[in-house]
Amino acid sequence: MDVKKETADLLVKLGVDAAALSGGTMPSYSPLTGEKVADLSPVSSSDAAKAIEEADAAFRQWRLVPAPRRGELVRLLGEELRAAKSDLGRLVSIEAGKIPSEGLGEVQEMIDICDFAVGLSRQLYGLTIASERPGHRMMETWHPLGVVGVISAFNFPVAVWSWNAALALVCGNSVVWKPSEKSSLTALACEAIFARAVERFGDAPAGLLKVLIGDRAVGEVLVDHAKVPLVSATGSTRMGREVGPRLAKRFARAILELGGNNAGIVCPSADLDMALRAIAFGAMGTAGQRCTTMRRLFVHESVYDDLVPRLKKAYESVSVGNPLEGGALVGPLIDEAAYKGMTGALEKAQAAGGAVTGGERVEVGPDTAFYVRPALVEMPKQVAPVTEETFAPILYVMKYSDFDAAIADHNAVGAGLSSSIFTLDVREAERFLSADGSDCGIANVNIGTSGAEIGGAFGGEKETGGGRESGSDAWKAYMRRATNTVNYSTVLPLAQGVSFDI
Repeated sequence: MDVKKETADLLVKLGVDAAALSGGTMPSYSPLTGEKVADLSPVSSSDAAKAIEEADAAFRQWRLVPAPRRGELVRLLGEELRAAKSDLGRLVSIEAGKIPSEGLGEVQEMIDICDFAVGLSRQLYGLTIASERPGHRMMETWHPLGVVGVISAFNFPVAVWSWNAALALVCGNSVVWKPSEKSSLTALACEAIFARAVERFGDAPAGLLKVLIGDRAVGEVLVDHAKVPLVSATGSTRMGREVGPRLAKRFARAILELGGNNAGIVCPSADLDMALRAIAFGAMGTAGQRCTTMRRLFVHESVYDDLVPRLKKAYESVSVGNPLEGGALVGPLIDEAAYKGMTGALEKAQAAGGAVTGGERVEVGPDTAFYVRPALVEMPKQVAPVTEETFAPILYVMKYSDFDAAIADHNAVGAGLSSSIFTLDVREAERFLSADGSDCGIANVNIGTSGAEIGGAFGGEKETGGGRESGSDAWKAYMRRATNTVNYSTVLPLAQGVSFDI
């Protein structure tokens, strides 16, 4: 396939000006072949600051639009995404290296969150609260917050933006988006799709969505700008350690979605056929480049010799290659740095006593593309290399005999994003979901660690950052809360019996 030509054709079809793809100083590559497919023009720091000012002006108009009317814009965005699903999904595959069903699935996730947000636009509920004072009514109201900054990662180049943008828009905010330098083309496509929805909407203020193509310096402008009260940042824990304190310094809010050294536990009663399928996708899907990828697996000693050989066979036989040419299930790593990170981690694991199945580089196309066979590493116990997240398809497998010890090892890592248990024992399942079970933001029973639906709040604890996006009541992070008390009586009693007569 001619990746560069197809990329340009898709972008133009999606509404991006062809002139935006050449002549710039910021190269864009496809991991499918490693070749450069565009030269983008990054914005300057001053231009980024100007865009934020324009977004703030848009917010001041948008917050006055009734929420159900704001939902209409998001409904139109969902319609435009439905029309563009095939092309945008293919572009995601080209830019992030995903298999076709995952590229399309990511766009479907965008459509789903738009549907969710449209319904939410009529459900931004506050509470009525009992007042201790007679003739008084107490309530809470929710108001738009301001400019919402979004910093997204390469591995979900469009879905994570949509989680934030759809909710932010119905909540009355504007959005400034800084995509990853490794996946900026899909952001340009989304900007064009959003512009079509705005045109159909008719009277939206200019500047509701600003896309900032650029490097770290552009992201720093977004993080430090006084008119951005909330930044939702997805990336590594290292990135979060830098972003979090900068936001806290100016008392801005943060939604941090960071690392995830996710684990599964396979119990004696587990349905091993189901567990095998769930583990295979959770650990190998997206070439191990999901924040929810399964990276550790604790298998009870009674089923270890039954399950692990079957897993190893799956690792040895899974198809690796260009997912757009032949239907491979495992595509490329994003770049050479990811490949070096994987090989370095495997060397450390072997030095610590690990037995590696897979992990070798697979020659697919030019040597500028980095395809690897997923690696299953049998470890004698959970040691340092296992507790460190490597953003690549490595699954560390360990045997356990005591359930309490397995839960302790499960929780003995810095991150706390996603987790799963495979069991038919209700006591084990409920213990795993209880206060002294999994310490992750996502805890699943008899499904893998990946593939969260938009209806639930997405996010994790500890070094994952504590942020929540997408469903449930995550919308509250994009609004400010006001507690209101109305005195409709003819007297002025004070709370708590305080007396202050003058």
